[in-house]
Amino acid sequence: MAVPGKAAQNFVPIREIRDGIIILENGELRRILITSTLNFGLKSADEQAALLGQFQNFLNSLDFSIQIVVQSKRLDIRPYLRLLEEREKAQLVDAMKIQVHEYIAFIRDFTNRTNIMSKSFFVVVPFAASVKKDGKGNAVSADATRSFEEARMQLEQRVAVVQQGLSSCDIRTAPLGTEEVTEIFYKKFNPGELETAVVK
Repeated sequence: MAVPGKAAQNFVPIREIRDGIIILENGELRRILITSTLNFGLKSADEQAALLGQFQNFLNSLDFSIQIVVQSKRLDIRPYLRLLEEREKAQLVDAMKIQVHEYIAFIRDFTNRTNIMSKSFFVVVPFAASVKKDGKGNAVSADATRSFEEARMQLEQRVAVVQQGLSSCDIRTAPLGTEEVTEIFYKKFNPGELETAVVK
């Protein structure tokens, strides 16, 4: 249920995003990797079995948890249609103009009948310092003097482990930068605003 007067960011426990690393309110860190895809269905049975075994070995080798996130969104075909319409106007040969016009009609009809989705795949790698209680029972960091750089080094070691493990499964990865991470959260919490901007 929506709470009046509360901004979306009040419900997101992010303190800041620095050098592509998400720093949560509780001091924990997160790094987001975007991954390539592979067409599993086109692999032979032996290749599929080998990939599944490699992925299982990768997951079993981790001594920390990860999150695998699939982001699905309807593909906005309008910019492509506008480009085609400009090409249609630029055609000097009538036959080519007719072909482009028919192609635009086909694309428009196909996308109206079918939801064409674009999918992005991400792996979220966490790092949290171990937690202990102080004399009053409050949770405090086991090492209160741990600097961001020290925590970042620990996180980057985990990221390297994940990248190496996924590479063995023929999946390429790349860490997202600050702007890319910010854009993901902005799009997540402001979808209507972006849709309005596209329509204009």
